[in-house]
Amino acid sequence: MTGKTFELMRVWAVLTGLALLAWYFVGLALHETVPQFVSMMATAIGGFEMMLFGQEVWFKRGANRG
Repeated sequence: MTGKTFELMRVWAVLTGLALLAWYFVGLALHETVPQFVSMMATAIGGFEMMLFGQEVWFKRGANRG
């Protein structure tokens, strides 16, 4: 997987997570029943992004140490 493809995957993950969160909070504001999978998917995508961020920091730290 090239660097550009990987960056695009991260962008799509962020956009999907934001869309799910918007769906969740709009549903709550309108007092509608929001399916459980919406909050679970938003949490899973957030965890995925945090893991990628931590991995990126780890690799940069390793590169700086030689």
